[in-house]
Amino acid sequence: MFTRLTSGPTSSLMAMLLLAALQIGAPSPAAADFDKGMAAYQAEDYETALAEWSYAAEQGDASAQYNLGVMYGLGKGVPQAHVEAAKWYRRAAERGHAKAQYNLGLLYADGEGVPQDDIAAVGWYRRAAEQEYAVAQYNLGVMYRTGKGVPQDDAKSAMWFRRAAEQGDADAQFALGFLYADGEGVPQDDAKSAMWFRRAAEQGDADAQFNLGVMYRKGEGVPQDHAEAAKWYRRAAEQGAAAAQFSLGVLHWTGEGVPQDFIAAHMWSNMAASTGDKRAARLRDRLASEMPPESVARAQALARRCLASDYQECGD
Repeated sequence: MFTRLTSGPTSSLMAMLLLAALQIGAPSPAAADFDKGMAAYQAEDYETALAEWSYAAEQGDASAQYNLGVMYGLGKGVPQAHVEAAKWYRRAAERGHAKAQYNLGLLYADGEGVPQDDIAAVGWYRRAAEQEYAVAQYNLGVMYRTGKGVPQDDAKSAMWFRRAAEQGDADAQFALGFLYADGEGVPQDDAKSAMWFRRAAEQGDADAQFNLGVMYRKGEGVPQDHAEAAKWYRRAAEQGAAAAQFSLGVLHWTGEGVPQDFIAAHMWSNMAASTGDKRAARLRDRLASEMPPESVARAQALARRCLASDYQECGD
């Protein structure tokens, strides 16, 4: 029924630089160097930023250590070097820097700059998660869900997903909705599943939008409402979700929740079929067999325009 079982941690490095050093009382020399480095970085003077942050980092400034890790991890002003990034993330992480702990966990999970080690990844995710860093909480939930670095445990997975979801993390909201739908790690509860899918869907998560559409179509956890189903299918379809494109095509074919419209049904099923969806291909071909040639040509033209506009112009 549902798409996208949580399959892996959020894997992109947290590349955001810290914009200011915490200063209490008179600024320290390291804090002053940090601020000079930030001014240089914002001016794209990476050489100066590197020099200033290197000095501050050597003085023990965790924010500067983290920023050096980002620069080496992304290759900003220096050749990309994950070993060097790991070194600076570790220094900041050991001083309690949550983003550095998270990034170091990612490096261990991917084996970049350090030996691949799921147990170490879990350890660093946990340190950041315990500081209420939502992305780390989500990744820790994934590790419990998949049994990587820890014994598989859906209840602990759900706990960490919930902590991240309550902070607004869309991936965690989707994952928690999935667990409630299937009753894994939590009691099965369609209403709570729909609630969490909705929160993720409202943040633009295409899979959550599709799954919420499924729930409205079937009346699971929400009152059955084909118009609402069509609304959420369309939001996901306009992000390229093939399952949603096919489902929206079906509604236009049957006239449930939207006016019956074979041209729109052909357009959406044709786009889904172009991704390899066999159900969509069968629907498209059936529709074509029942439509005048000029209507098929119109539907094909609309599909081309929709794709060319990056889903901004999908319809008459």
